Amino acid sequence: MSSTTLTALLHGPDQKGLVARTAAWIFERGGNIIHADQHRDEDYGVFFQRVEWMPGDAETAQEMAAFRAFATTLGMEVRIARGSDRPRVVIFVSKQEHCFHDLLLRWKAGELPCDIRCIISNHNDLRRDADHYGVPYYVIPVTAATKSAAEATALSMIKADGIELVVLARYMQVLSGDFLEQLGRPVINIHHSFLPAFAGAKPYHQAHKRGVKIIGATAHYVTPVLDDGPIIQQAVAPVSHRQSVDDLIRKGRDLEKTVLAQAVRWHVENRVLAYANKTVVFD
Repeated sequence: MSSTTLTALLHGPDQKGLVARTAAWIFERGGNIIHADQHRDEDYGVFFQRVEWMPGDAETAQEMAAFRAFATTLGMEVRIARGSDRPRVVIFVSKQEHCFHDLLLRWKAGELPCDIRCIISNHNDLRRDADHYGVPYYVIPVTAATKSAAEATALSMIKADGIELVVLARYMQVLSGDFLEQLGRPVINIHHSFLPAFAGAKPYHQAHKRGVKIIGATAHYVTPVLDDGPIIQQAVAPVSHRQSVDDLIRKGRDLEKTVLAQAVRWHVENRVLAYANKTVVFD
């Protein structure tokens, strides 16, 4: 048997026998299913499945190609990855450091199965911290006049290094639709509110002014529409009238760290399928 597992994420029109046919295909090729989960969206009639298995004697690349061909016969779209794969990741930051440190510490501890290739920032503030973690740190200043050139520079770096995921760890710049289209890779952002409430700037100030009783944080995929992409993970915490905006910010930072880390982990573990501006997360 192969020394690595394979994980496939499938989705497409629901039909009878999909689970059985997938299991049979793996069994007939000498594979062993380690974990399988599925979901049916009743509104859209779409079937989703995540299956992880230890393949038989076939060479891994050959097995992956064969499974893609098999999924096509089912009318399914498929994404497949080796268990040993470590997706290449770049983290974008500005000046706020809490999500940056949390991700790097988890990565160093082996909690995030990915390869953080570099940090890109529009400020120099966190360079020394990046040096401490042994991760290259690049500053690309951004102003209204230089935004297009700055995005072109970042895009060139990302593509040259084969980056597969971009993580915005409180990066205080809005990525343009043109950048996202040319990037062609998923981007995960952490927004410091329980979306769709209080989208845009200063959500904690908005929440305090509204007198809410809970605050939240939302990790989502980035789309050209600000703070409107498919949501991956959210969490909330209770607040009261006694707490100031600073109290809300302090409490919210704890949520931001855990929510972003969980979303990144699920993504790099191939547990997230996005469709119709929402997600299925096989947690």
